Amino acid sequence: MKNATFEAALSQAAAALAGTGTRKGERLHDRILNKIGQSIVSRELTPGDQLPNAEEWSAAHGVSRTVLREVIKVLAGKGLVEARPRTGTCVRPRSFWNFLDADVLLWRYGPDTTAEDARSLFELRRAIEPAAGALAAQRATPEQIGDMRKALEQMRASGDDGARFAVPDLVFHQTLLRMSGNELIGSLAALTETALLISFRLTDDNPAGQAHSVALHEQVLHNILAADPAATSAALVVLLDLAEEDVRRSLEARLLGQTVLSH
Repeated sequence: MKNATFEAALSQAAAALAGTGTRKGERLHDRILNKIGQSIVSRELTPGDQLPNAEEWSAAHGVSRTVLREVIKVLAGKGLVEARPRTGTCVRPRSFWNFLDADVLLWRYGPDTTAEDARSLFELRRAIEPAAGALAAQRATPEQIGDMRKALEQMRASGDDGARFAVPDLVFHQTLLRMSGNELIGSLAALTETALLISFRLTDDNPAGQAHSVALHEQVLHNILAADPAATSAALVVLLDLAEEDVRRSLEARLLGQTVLSH
C-alpha cells in the first residue's frame, strides 16, 4: 500500500472524530513544531542541548520570530524544553517530558519504533480500553450501539484494505470510550486516537489487512449487548493481544528487510 494513500486514510479517520482530538493541519507553525519536536524525541537533540537561536531558525526555515516563540511555548508546555537565563532555550531531561501528549507520542513512534516501544504503547491501551469496555457493557446507549454497529459494517466491507479498515476501527474504539459514560475516561479519547493511528502506521504493510480482527470486534459488541462487563473486558484484551502481535510481526519483517538490504 502506498504510504500517501494510507496517510490520507488516517487523516479521514481523524476528521471523522472531530472534537475528540483530531490531528493538526499543515500550517507553517505545525511544520516547525513537528521538526523541532521530532529532533528532540529522536535524540538528534539531547537533554541539555541548546536550541538554535531565533535568527538561525528564521533564516533556515523562513519563519518569523513570532512563529518560533509560539512553537517554543508549545514545546515547553509538553515538558520538552525550558528557557534558561543567559543560556537560551535548552532540551529538558526525558523525566520531564509528557509522554502522554498526542504529539510526543507521534514523534516517538516513527520509522525507528522498536518492539519495546510498541509494548509500552499496548500496555497503555490495556490499562484503558478493557476498563472502558466493562463500563460500556453497563452504560451503552442505543445511539452508541448504532454507531458501533455501523462501524462494524464498514470494517467488514473493507476486506483486506488496511486503509479503509482504519477509519471505522478508529470510530469503533472511540465509541467504546464514550460508552463508558465516564468523563475522565472520555478525556483520554485523543490519547487513544493517537495510539490507534500509531498502530495503523506500524502495520500498514500487512498484506492480509485487518479483516482477521473483525470477529473479535463483533465479540466485543456482542458482550456489550449482553450487558456482560467481564466478558467485554476479556474480549478487548484478546483483541489488543492480536493487534500487538500484528505490530510485532510487522516490526520484525521491517528489521529483516533492512538487514537484507544492508548486506
